[in-house]
Amino acid sequence: MKTTLKIITILLLIFLFLGVEAKQKKSKKESIKMTKNNETDKTKVIKTPEEWKKQLKPFVYNVLREKGTERPFTGEYDKFYESGTYFCAGCGHKLFDSDTKFNSGCGWPSFYAPSESENIVEIMDTSHGMTRTEIQCAHCNGHLGHVFTDGPKPTGLRYCINSASLRFEPKVEKED
Repeated sequence: MKTTLKIITILLLIFLFLGVEAKQKKSKKESIKMTKNNETDKTKVIKTPEEWKKQLKPFVYNVLREKGTERPFTGEYDKFYESGTYFCAGCGHKLFDSDTKFNSGCGWPSFYAPSESENIVEIMDTSHGMTRTEIQCAHCNGHLGHVFTDGPKPTGLRYCINSASLRFEPKVEKED
């Protein structure tokens, strides 16, 4: 019984330490600008859970509507580098361009900037004993992933996105 209490105490201290350390690291780096969605936005997509379930595959529904996540290195777009545009798998709004995609090694598609910042909403996420910035589609509130301050230049940001929340359209080459 004492051993179990010691283990629980040690685990709690570790989680507490990790939470304090994460807050300190965040304060040392430039804060990520939190954006608010315009409540008068005419492009807002509002559907019932039943409507979303009819439209989306079960796993895509879990990621977009229930804030699920893919296992690292399993997503369709993790090691995918074709030229084109990434759209929200829920509502089809433009999110990222392939020229901002990079290999972060984290196991999820990573971008250093959204194609149009007004299509992304950033929300503080304190789930799982961490403080992170969640990324949602500004039009349908679909969960996309998280943004971190350890990305490459020019932004220093890493938008870590679930493949299931994206739909890719290849760049169409114009004929002469």
